[in-house]
Amino acid sequence: MLILAKAAMAMMLGFILAIACGLIFIPLLKKLHIGQMVSREINVRHLEKEGTPTMGGIIFIIPVILSLILLFFNGSIEISYNLFILVFVFLAYAILGGTDDYLKIKFKNNAGLSIVTKFLCQMIIALVFFYLFMRSGGSSTLKFTALNLVIPLGWMFGIFILFLLVGTSNAVNITDGLDGLAGGLSAIAFLAYGIISWNCGWLEGYQEIAIFCFLIVGALLGFLVFNSHPARVMMGDLGSLSLGAALATIAILTRHELSLAIIGGVFVIETISSFIQIIGIRKFNKKIFLKAPLHHHFEELKWRENDIVKLFYVIGLLLAMAAITYGVWL
Repeated sequence: MLILAKAAMAMMLGFILAIACGLIFIPLLKKLHIGQMVSREINVRHLEKEGTPTMGGIIFIIPVILSLILLFFNGSIEISYNLFILVFVFLAYAILGGTDDYLKIKFKNNAGLSIVTKFLCQMIIALVFFYLFMRSGGSSTLKFTALNLVIPLGWMFGIFILFLLVGTSNAVNITDGLDGLAGGLSAIAFLAYGIISWNCGWLEGYQEIAIFCFLIVGALLGFLVFNSHPARVMMGDLGSLSLGAALATIAILTRHELSLAIIGGVFVIETISSFIQIIGIRKFNKKIFLKAPLHHHFEELKWRENDIVKLFYVIGLLLAMAAITYGVWL
């Protein structure tokens, strides 16, 4: 019961602080003219979203960090080594995404940071992660119990970390195309990893990692109050990159890397649909989907935005429940 009480408290705290941040920052973002740039290649219905405040990720990032600080000084949590790694990656990707958003707004285009610059920054973050992880006694061996497979990677584990961080952060970023879609799916994913983390009693600071997950679930629910259709604020790269990187970090720390592909199954499907579309156009000069990623395909089929989001939520929830069943129970 104590675990449930702590989880409920963390979600409530994250939610209340996110609501407060939304009421403070959305008017400020509007005043500073920090608005969303909409590509003309997307469905025409998205043109009405032009100018909607962006960089809304601050609405759930600040509550999570502030809550951790409050809980620490209250004696409710300890700042463990693994929690430090998680917060470092979370904030590092938030800064990277925020810089990208700032450049897009400043130059009034969707270019942002160059691909090379962004990749170099992500490589540096991954190297720091790898160093801290190995220094804490982390194993560079991948174990897939479902497949009865053990793979010793050695220094290649650093490349694996980079792959997961880049892949997951960009997958969430790609999915962030409809009101409430990425935020809701991320809340489901963090809820699943919160439950899984609390089952990792062998991991230093496992309770703090679980509380981080539940805090961000609550904060995302508060964010969705403002981000659900019709959205009053967009999370921007500031939010999507930090969410994806945090999910990948938790997967690595808890040694549930394979579960990430299931829990974040919708993110994976969205990313694969984009790759298939690119390959189809470049190699065969033919579109596989009406538009990519997949949520835009459904839009072209004249589905309502809310219906697409609800369908993806259901799929995400089913996948998360399957991953929890295997990761915790079986």
